[in-house]
Amino acid sequence: MKTKNFLTHIIVLIIGLTAGWFLFKSDEHPVRQPAGVVAQEFTCSMHPQIRQNGPGKCPLCGMELIPISAASDEDNPYIHHLTETDVVAAGIRTTKVRRASESGEISLTGKVQINPGRITAITAKFPGRIERLFIQAEGQTVQAGDRLALIYSPDLITAQRELLEARKLLSNAPELYQAAREKLRLWRISDRQIDAIEASGKPIETVELFADVSGVLTRRPVNAGDYVTTGSTLIEVTSLNTLWVVLDAYETDLPLLQRGTTLSFTTPALPDRKFTASVTQISPVINEQTRTAQVRAEVNNDGMLLKPEMLVNATVRINLSGRTNALVIPASSVLWTGKRSVVYVKHDVSKPTFEMREVTLGNKVNNLYIVENGLEEGEEVVQDGAFAIDASAQLSGNFSMMNRPEQSAPHTSLKFREQFSGILNAYFSVKNALVASDTKKAAEAAVELSKAIQRADYTFAEKEKQHQWSNLKNNAFSFAGRIRSSEKLDEQRKTFNALSDALIEAVEQFGAGKGKIWKAYCPMAFDDAGAYWLSEFEEIKNPYFGASMLRCGVNKATFIGM
Repeated sequence: MKTKNFLTHIIVLIIGLTAGWFLFKSDEHPVRQPAGVVAQEFTCSMHPQIRQNGPGKCPLCGMELIPISAASDEDNPYIHHLTETDVVAAGIRTTKVRRASESGEISLTGKVQINPGRITAITAKFPGRIERLFIQAEGQTVQAGDRLALIYSPDLITAQRELLEARKLLSNAPELYQAAREKLRLWRISDRQIDAIEASGKPIETVELFADVSGVLTRRPVNAGDYVTTGSTLIEVTSLNTLWVVLDAYETDLPLLQRGTTLSFTTPALPDRKFTASVTQISPVINEQTRTAQVRAEVNNDGMLLKPEMLVNATVRINLSGRTNALVIPASSVLWTGKRSVVYVKHDVSKPTFEMREVTLGNKVNNLYIVENGLEEGEEVVQDGAFAIDASAQLSGNFSMMNRPEQSAPHTSLKFREQFSGILNAYFSVKNALVASDTKKAAEAAVELSKAIQRADYTFAEKEKQHQWSNLKNNAFSFAGRIRSSEKLDEQRKTFNALSDALIEAVEQFGAGKGKIWKAYCPMAFDDAGAYWLSEFEEIKNPYFGASMLRCGVNKATFIGM
């Protein structure tokens, strides 16, 4: 029995040793990745300067490393992730940012109006009572010479009697006779009528008044039986041979318009006819409610086809002289948030991730907006479905057009942000070496910082912005060189203060690159003069004192990169 138990124990021991040998053998030879699979790079969410191929622990804080994509995107509130199903369901389509053509069109709406300069008021030249009106209905056509009214005037009867008496004295006082005739002429009594008075030898009780202009009756303020005084308006006659087209132009379109510009327009009443007009005036006043200014054009109304108050749709061909390289995006890409405008940019071509970005827009040409700032040529913006992405981002707690940071990140391109992030990551390595009071590591990190600055070759289109960035970059490169060449910790920390000031200014002007960074302040640094620094994590670790006063400081601001 004892022999049987002993043999059983021996067999169990052999099986256990064999299993252990296979187990530990597999640990000694890690499983290799299948051929063709690229090893993913991992980093620390607290120390993004740490990079290694494969998972592990951060050598600085001991946290588990995470994939680069997750570190840069998952915690970025500007970037929203969707599934392929969401993209299809929302009908999301993208288009590339492109350059504008040399010319385009802008659309305006308005209506036809009477030209006030073509309105003629026919007035009474003498007082009297209107016995009869021959022109009564507004809109009635009036020709020069048409009878307008029959008027009784005691003053006119007196003037006729003066004429008849003066005629009797013609041989002795011809001047008096001519004066009497001239008085009647000034009252718009024709020579034919005057001759008729002289021929009859007695005054005419009622006199006919005639139109001296042609047009359309647009106003008749008097009726038969009314008594009028000298200067009273009898009727208003308007010539419709020339009309105004009054259009509303948005303030952003005004720089593209000028006097003399030719526009074409149509009206719903005559959809098959196209008319042309020339801009004669642009109002210098903007309507506070509609944010538009009136643009007036003059059109010849040949054939009297156009009528006052007709609605019109006008287009103006514009020449983008000096703006031929302007970037444009579809109008449907833009989400308006009051004075701000937001677009969604395709962040990763391999998966449906979209970055919310505020942009500065210029004029609207055709169905396109000119982009003043915030996008680069070739970037993909969402053309259809931007609102669906924004709604999803809002529900997910990410930034959206209704949920934005108080101070939005400055408008910079993806290429710039990647290069600037490289500079900041190298800067954090210098900072962490000074936290550890390690001059050698600080100098080595400064070498990498100098290389990162040299690799940053991005050029801004705006000269002022490029000049500012060049100055900050040159100053940072100079300070990194001093830290690299210094062997004293105090000197490195003093130069690091100047380096921090330069990079803080760069972050404030150009954004935080990618991710989230903190601006910290120690009031006791450099004999209570105080000093700032940037940190990739919220926890205070003072680079100016190291272990002696590691927690001295307070976070003053937070920057979120896009």
